[in-house]
Order: sequence, then structure tokens, then C-alpha cells
Amino acid sequence: MAKYISKRILMGVVSLFALILVTFFLIRLMPGNPFNLSNINQAVQDRLLSYYGLDQPIHVQLWIYLKNLAHGDLGISYKKVGMTITQLIAQGAPYTMRLGLIAYVSALVLGTAIGLGMAVTRHESVRSGLMILTVLGISVPNYVLALILMLVFGVMLHWFPVVGLSTWQHYVLPVITLSVYPLAQISKLVRSSYIEAMNQDYVTMARAKGLGNVRITLVHVMKNAMIPVVTISGPMIAFLLTGSFVVENIFTIPGIGKEFVNAVSNRDYTVIMGLTIFLGIILVSCNLISDIVCALVDPRIKLEKGG
Repeated sequence: MAKYISKRILMGVVSLFALILVTFFLIRLMPGNPFNLSNINQAVQDRLLSYYGLDQPIHVQLWIYLKNLAHGDLGISYKKVGMTITQLIAQGAPYTMRLGLIAYVSALVLGTAIGLGMAVTRHESVRSGLMILTVLGISVPNYVLALILMLVFGVMLHWFPVVGLSTWQHYVLPVITLSVYPLAQISKLVRSSYIEAMNQDYVTMARAKGLGNVRITLVHVMKNAMIPVVTISGPMIAFLLTGSFVVENIFTIPGIGKEFVNAVSNRDYTVIMGLTIFLGIILVSCNLISDIVCALVDPRIKLEKGG
């Protein structure tokens, strides 16, 4: 197990380093620079570029950035004077993390319940209705859903506020917007995994021993049925965090998604790099945790992945 974990950590570190390199070079390919503004003359732009080292060859810039990164220095924002990237993350991450966690838990609980409902119900109309809802949940983009929810429940009915994230009512519409897509994915996975697990030999043996369907489901089937859900949990959490970029802008939530979108618009290189690294670490960590959990639940997964 230790060898398997070490291998996964090494793969995560390599992936993160590759992400840093790709992001660094891609943002340098963006047209213009952070100080290329109409109200700043060329002489001032040149001095600012020199001050921040952006007039150096790109390999020199990369080397300087990696050296600073090795010491835990993510740099400072070019647009927000005196604001470090660490401070930006500390301010925005709690909102994004809290929103993403609530959305994930909501999607996991409701998606599992809906998936089981589709698998065990004997009413074709109920099964068809739930299937249609899951297809719609996968098909509708979250920004479209956000605008619909905002218009109906915020503007027309005045049930929930549509700006900020200060009370529990503010969480309702953003959480629904973020959780619909993963909820639909989880429900389809649970349904197919449950049906497959119910056809296994160990279920037949359990029935032969006189065990009821409820006990078979809770003790034997759900353990295997939830493995695919655990497997996609890492990428799903990353999806919720990155998917919140658009949602945070629509609902005016002061999270890191909103900061990332503003940084891209303003060509704030260090903010883009810092937030990308932060999200990359979260993605790698979530994937590592989900892999370890799956390997503990089903050792065959570790063997299949060459552990």
C-alpha cells in the first residue's frame, strides 16, 4: 500500500509541475501585458515591466518564478497594489471551498437516493421521470441554470437573494446551480452500479442464506455500488471548484473563481499562476484521496493500476 501511495504522490507532483509549466508559457502568449493600458504611456509601461522583471527573457522569468515558488512565494498581484497571492487565496478560498463542499455533499446524498430510486422502483413512470431529470441535469449548462434560477426564484418570486453569500438563503441558488450536474452523474452511476452488483454471485448466495433485500443492499451491494462514485469524486470536486468561476460571477460571490476571471481579463500573470497552482493542488489531493479510498475498499483496483 505504501508503494502505491508513493507512486500516486509522485504522479501528482509531476502533473502539478507540468501544469505550472504549461500555464506559465500560455499566459505569456496572451496578447498585451498587465500594464498595456490606454491611460499609461509607453515609458511608464517599460519601467513597470522592468520593475517586475517582465522584460527578461521568458526562461529567466520562469527560473525566477520557480525559485520563488520553492520558497513558498507566489508573488504579488500586478493590479491590486500590495496584495499578495497568498492573501487573495486566503480571502476568496473559504467562500469557494464552502460553496463547493455543500454542493458536493448535496449532490452525493440526493444523487445516491435518486440512483437507488431509479434502480429499485417498480413504477415505470417514476423511473422514466427520474431518468429525464438526470438527462436534463447533465445537458443544461450551469450558467444557463443559474440565470433561470435567478430570474424565477430571485427576481420574480423573491424567495432567495441573488447577490453575495452572507446568509444561508444566499447559498440556496448557487448550491442548486453547482450540484445539479454532479447529482445527475452520481445518480446514473449509482443506478448502473447497483443493478450490476445485484446480479453478482455473492448477492445470489446472500439471498440463498435468507437475507432480505434491505440488508443485502446496505451490507453488501452499496459498498461496491459506491466505488465508481468515489473514483470520480476527485475530478468532481475539481469540477465544482472550477465550475464555480462562472457561478461566482453571476451571483457576485467574492471567491477565487471571481478573482480568477478578473485576473484573466486583466492579464494579472501572478494571480493566474497562483490560483491555478492552488486549484491544481486541490485536484491532485482529491484524486489521491479518492484513489486511496478505492484501493482500501477494493484492493483489486490497486492491482489493476499497477500498485
